[in-house]
Amino acid sequence: MFGPSLLVGMDIVVVGAGSLGSLVGGLLAREHDVTLVGREPHAGSVSENGLSVVGTEEFRVRPGAQTTIPQRADLALVTVKAYDTAAVAADLADCTLDACLSLQNGMGNEERLAAELDCPVLAGTCSYGARLREPGTVAFTGRGDIVLGDRNGGRSATADDVGAAFRAAGIETTVAADMPTRLWEKLAVNAGINAVTALARVANGALADSPADNIAADAVRETAAVAREQGIDLPDERAVSLVERVVDDTAANHSSMYQDISAGQQTEIDAINGYVAETATERVPVNETLAGLVRTWERHRER
Repeated sequence: MFGPSLLVGMDIVVVGAGSLGSLVGGLLAREHDVTLVGREPHAGSVSENGLSVVGTEEFRVRPGAQTTIPQRADLALVTVKAYDTAAVAADLADCTLDACLSLQNGMGNEERLAAELDCPVLAGTCSYGARLREPGTVAFTGRGDIVLGDRNGGRSATADDVGAAFRAAGIETTVAADMPTRLWEKLAVNAGINAVTALARVANGALADSPADNIAADAVRETAAVAREQGIDLPDERAVSLVERVVDDTAANHSSMYQDISAGQQTEIDAINGYVAETATERVPVNETLAGLVRTWERHRER
C-alpha cells in the first residue's frame, strides 16, 4: 500500500510509451516522477527535448525516457500491445514494484503479468484518444476517463491509492469493484469496432447507420453471450448500447487496429475477436470471420 505521501510524487514507469502510454504518462508527469519506456526515436527525443502534448490539452513536460525498464518503481503502468505482454512481464519481474496497472486492449493481460510479478496487479480501462504525431509529440485526440481496480473484483487500498494518484494529476479516474465485468464490456466494444473499422478503413463514426453496423452489432452480441458463459452479467442490449455510445463519442477517431493496419503492423486481433472465438463454447461466426480476415492480412502484409 502506498499511503498518502505518494499521491503526489509517485515514481511511475510507463512500459510501452507509444501513443496512449505517452499521453497518460505525460498527464501523470505533471504531478509525479514518470519514466517512459519506449522505442527509438521517440524515447530519445523525449529524453532530449521533453514530451509535447498537443490537441485537446497542450503542454510540455520532461519525464524520464529510456528503452529499458528501470530496477525500481512504485507503479508500473503497462500499455504495450497484448502480444508483447508476456515478454514485458518477464522483464518487469526484475523490477522492484509496489503495484502494476494494465491499461491494455484485449483479455488475459493481467493474468500474464500476475504470473510473473510479486506485487498486486490491477486492471484498468482507458477511453482517452491519442496518436503519436512525431517523435517527442503525442496528439491528445479525445478526452475520456480511466477506470481501474482489482483484476478479480473487489476493492483494495492499493487500487484506491493508485486512483487517488491519477486524480491528483487531473485525470478523471474511477476505482471500481467490478473490473471483470468492465473488462468484458471493453472487450465487447473493441470486438465491435476495431476489426470492422480496420478492414473497412473508416473512422469510428462511420459505423453509425452504415452497411457494417449490423456486423459490428452481431460481433458485440456474440461477445456478450460468451461473457455470460464466463459468469459475467452482460446483456446484449447493454453491450450494443455501449458500442453505440463509443462510436458517437469517438466518431472522428481511428481505432487502434485501424492505425496498426495503416502502419503495416501486427494487430491485437488474437486478444480481441480471436479471444472471443477461442473462449466460446459454441460457434461465434462473426468474431471468427473478423479474426480470420485480420489474421490473413497479417500473414500476407508487407514486412
